[in-house]
Amino acid sequence: MKSSIRRSRRAAVAVALGSVLALTATACGDDGSGSAGDKGGEGSGKGTITFWDNNGGVRTDVWKEIIADFEKANPDIKVKYVGVPAASVQSKYDTAIQGGGLPDVGGVGTAMLAEIAAQGALEPLDSRLAKSSLNGKLNEKFLESVKSAGGDGKTYSVPTSANNGTLWYRTDLFSAAKLDPPTTWTKFYEAAAKLTDQGKNRFGYTIRGGEGSIAQALDAMYGQSGITSFWNGDRTTVNDPENVAALEKYVGLYKKDTPSADVNNDFTKMVAQWDSGTIGMLSHNLGSYADHEKALSGKFKGIPNPTLDDGTRVQVSNPVDGLALFKSGKNKAAAWKFVEFAASHEANSKWNESAGQVPANNEAAQDAWVQASEPTALAAEALNGASTKIVQLPYYLPDWNTVSKADNEPNFQKVLLGKMTAKEFLDTLADQLDKAQADWKAHH
Repeated sequence: MKSSIRRSRRAAVAVALGSVLALTATACGDDGSGSAGDKGGEGSGKGTITFWDNNGGVRTDVWKEIIADFEKANPDIKVKYVGVPAASVQSKYDTAIQGGGLPDVGGVGTAMLAEIAAQGALEPLDSRLAKSSLNGKLNEKFLESVKSAGGDGKTYSVPTSANNGTLWYRTDLFSAAKLDPPTTWTKFYEAAAKLTDQGKNRFGYTIRGGEGSIAQALDAMYGQSGITSFWNGDRTTVNDPENVAALEKYVGLYKKDTPSADVNNDFTKMVAQWDSGTIGMLSHNLGSYADHEKALSGKFKGIPNPTLDDGTRVQVSNPVDGLALFKSGKNKAAAWKFVEFAASHEANSKWNESAGQVPANNEAAQDAWVQASEPTALAAEALNGASTKIVQLPYYLPDWNTVSKADNEPNFQKVLLGKMTAKEFLDTLADQLDKAQADWKAHH
């Protein structure tokens, strides 16, 4: 953990040196109106701006539609679209912060917001929002998540959508086995066992053992333990005995009620496996709905993650996606127009309907497609429901992504393979988080 903290500090120093070069270079979106200075400038509100999509490929088509609509409404502005794969977007931002070439606008979710904001790369948007047509039209809970993730209470990103943990299940397999929907953890484990027939290569569940495994494991842990806070004072609750017991039960599914190949499952492998095979359940989020619909239309449903037997739902917070302005941009006026347009009712509704996610624009959240899409409607209800307890993950920690990904995904695989106990894994994770929290508090 100390090495990752040192890496963040070294990065901050590198930024201080590299930004001198970056800000004297020709910035993306400069419309020829002249030098904007070290901190960029408003520009003329015309010309070309560059937009980095933080989930390029998956959402490219809908973004191109929105950009075409924007350019039709704003003929003096052209948007250069750059699709960046989700797996590499944070490293691409970090490289551009240190070496130059940041976009005018970029997709920045709360999971990476703290690290980018801590390097001074983002423009605070509070005053712009206060004067904007978006004022009062964005989901307050989403805005709170963005402010919390930024680390200093400022709004560094305009929220566009939120996802939610979803348990997808095969209705045809459940019906054939005379099983109730897996609405509680008790029913979930019963179904996982009953739907498994290893001799016929049938399994009740597919677990995420590769990239992205930690968030899913945390959701399963807190959902079963019922613990509602990530912190107890300055110490994390991840290694609370109740969470340890919950993780032991969850990883106990591996190779018993799941395929052995699941140890390497990332999002793509997991979804493809579920869509093409005879697996009963899959934990992912709303983003995979289109894939399931194409492969399994009429044979599946998606519900929020299971509740405790008494109906209490505890889940970890999901990242809120959003659009950020970069300080180095020379045409912030044009860039802000694009952000306003993309977060407006019509565009925000179009994007979220394509992605199957919950709109951040309150008017878009009322559109008919939200209620017509059962998984999205249930997710919106779960996110806003009084009986749902949200465990807020510490996205504000600059080292959160390092700790929750690179540092511990290999360890989670060791747990699945029996080379590390659940307690050892969680104690290691807790030690890193406690140190990261102490370091953050010492500098804030």
